[in-house]
Amino acid sequence: MALQVILSSFSSALGQVGDTRFRRVLFKGLGLTIALLVGATFLLQWFLGYLVGDTVTLPFFGEVGWIDDALGWSVLLVAPIASVFLMVPVASAFTSMFLDEVADAVEDRHYGHLPPAKAIAMSEAVKDTLSFLGVLIAANLVALVLYLFLSPLAPFIFWGLNGFLLGREYFQLAAMRRLGREGAKQLRRRHMATIWIAGTLMAIPLTVPLLNLIIPILGAATFTHLFHRLEQRG
Repeated sequence: MALQVILSSFSSALGQVGDTRFRRVLFKGLGLTIALLVGATFLLQWFLGYLVGDTVTLPFFGEVGWIDDALGWSVLLVAPIASVFLMVPVASAFTSMFLDEVADAVEDRHYGHLPPAKAIAMSEAVKDTLSFLGVLIAANLVALVLYLFLSPLAPFIFWGLNGFLLGREYFQLAAMRRLGREGAKQLRRRHMATIWIAGTLMAIPLTVPLLNLIIPILGAATFTHLFHRLEQRG
């Protein structure tokens, strides 16, 4: 039953991908993602260059000047891999920045009988985003220990952990627009398993380059539909 309502919500979200407002949000998301990846790449290159310098003196070989070039190429090779992990915080930042736009487009098309949703204050949204990012980073740092000792299970731990966190955040923000913070928490607790599964199904394609660029939009739309379907069930 849980999978059925999730797939139904996703199907409805997928059918609206061509919406003009979805495309506008997609371009904003692309800009955010590219800016983050470029910034992270330059920061990593600067940090490694600061540690190593332009040349390295090795025993018997003297000064070696190609280390800097090798580091530059290694950063370019590492960047696509890093993008897989960076897409999770990108998706989380996406919630408070763009979820309202996606949710409004979904509700205008599918739930036109509803009154306008309550807007979330920018200060509150920024506070929630920073708080969630802190939890997200801390949880993934702790999970690094599990990745080392349970390396064959690392992808499943990564998906399960971030699926739980992303599902919780996306659903909470979608529900807060209609029920307020406390009402959203109560509904989320009643349907925690369904929300966790939906978040995990979102976290898995976030690790696929290129595909992960559109997932935050589909996730915001899917969780908007999911909220309305679960609210009807009570």
